[in-house]
Amino acid sequence: MSAPDAKVALVTGAGSGIGRAVSLALADLRYHVVLAGRRVPPLEAVAAAIAQRGGRALAVPTDLTDEAAVHSLFETAVREFGRLDLLFNNAGARARAVPMEELSTAEWRAVIDVNLTAAFLCAQQAILIMKRQLPRGGRIINNGSVAAHVPRPHGAPYAASKHAISGLTKSIALDGRDFDIACGQIDIGNVETGFRPQPAGGTPQPDGSRRIEPSMDMDSVVRAVTYMASLPLDANVLSLTVMATRMPYVGRG
Repeated sequence: MSAPDAKVALVTGAGSGIGRAVSLALADLRYHVVLAGRRVPPLEAVAAAIAQRGGRALAVPTDLTDEAAVHSLFETAVREFGRLDLLFNNAGARARAVPMEELSTAEWRAVIDVNLTAAFLCAQQAILIMKRQLPRGGRIINNGSVAAHVPRPHGAPYAASKHAISGLTKSIALDGRDFDIACGQIDIGNVETGFRPQPAGGTPQPDGSRRIEPSMDMDSVVRAVTYMASLPLDANVLSLTVMATRMPYVGRG
C-alpha cells in the first residue's frame, strides 16, 4: 500500500520508447509507477531501473485490447498502491505503409484495437477509480500524434485512430470535469524512439518524394509529458504538440 500522499501513475506501452522514458521520469518525480505492456522482459527491465533509482514500480504484462485483462490491470494497481493519480495512454501500433486498399480488415482492426479501443478501456477503468478514491480525481494523458491532424501517405489506420483519440480526449475532459478528472492529449512529431525507424532512403512525402526528416531528442517529449502531469487538477493542457522544429509538418504537402 502506498503512503497517503504518494502519487501513482500507470503507463501503457511502458517497456520501450516514450513509455519507458516517461516511466523513468515519473519515478524520478516520486511517482509509484505501474508498467503495462505486452512483453515481460522489457517491463521488468524498466521496473528494475526504477528500483535502482530508489523508486517503486510494478510490471504488469497485459493485453490492453482485452477488457478483462485491462480490468485486472487496474485492480492490481489499486491493490498494490491504493489509488491512481495519472494514466498515460501511450501504447500504440501501426499497419504496413501500403495503399489502404491493400490492407486487410484484420490489419485495420489490429491498429484500431491498440490505438483506440485499448485507450478507451484504460480510460474507463481509470475514471471509475478516480471518481471513487479520496482525494477524488486524477489526470489522463493520451498519446496522440501529429497524424491526429495531418496524415502521412499510406497511413490510413494510424491517422484514423489518432483522429479518434482527439475526440476521445475531449469527451473525457468534458465528462470528467465534474469529478476532478482532467484529460489532455500530447501530439508528438519525429522523436527518436525506434518505434518507427526512418527508412534508409528517407520518409515518403505527399508530393511523391522521399526525405530524411529531422527528429528531436526524447528528453523534449518527457519534459512535455511531465509538465502536463505536474499541473494541479484545476488546470489542464487539453492539447499540446511537441515536434522537431524543422520537420515538414506545418504546411507539408
